[in-house]
Amino acid sequence: MKLFYAPGACSLGIHLLLEEIGKPYELARVDLASGAQYEAEYLRVNPKSKVPALLRDDGSVLTEYPAIATWLAKSNPEKNLIPADLDGEVRMMELVEYIVGTLHAQGFGRIFRPAKFCENEAEHAAIREAGKAIINKGLAQIAEGLGDRPFLIGDGLTIADSALFYFLFWIIDRAGMEVPANLKAYYEALKARPTARKVFADEGINVA
Repeated sequence: MKLFYAPGACSLGIHLLLEEIGKPYELARVDLASGAQYEAEYLRVNPKSKVPALLRDDGSVLTEYPAIATWLAKSNPEKNLIPADLDGEVRMMELVEYIVGTLHAQGFGRIFRPAKFCENEAEHAAIREAGKAIINKGLAQIAEGLGDRPFLIGDGLTIADSALFYFLFWIIDRAGMEVPANLKAYYEALKARPTARKVFADEGINVA
């Protein structure tokens, strides 16, 4: 397998899953800042011009965070990255979709790319504030559901945790935003996992 990633992008969560699974894989860095995602070489991999993309051993490519994460989890059932019971599975996917589709795309997108929502620069400050409101509301709901448990669903790490891992990296370590205390403790525990430490090291990211 080969993961096409950008350092610190949402591909960070897929990188974590690959480390948790523990099978051989390669990394291929995509330099988003230089526009490598729009060049012919990467367009042949992923014409959507974004990361992550996963080149599988059969030569096919998977894109989109939920799809890649689900395939990795179901291809390695012994790692228990998806709850065994149906309700646990759908609750986990509910969280993944909310983190990726709402908090990431709608919340964080407004903060860091307000021009995608409105080209008028005079509106950008308000758009950023709207993004922060989306994030704060969502993280409060997730924090309430988490309580003092170490993982979002069940007794072990699932693909929902991998999604929240990359998102909290953005919010806490990149944006410096405040989060509920239990989410801060949850994130610090994830960061301390050997798999997470290796992911940060491999991507050249310094975190406290």
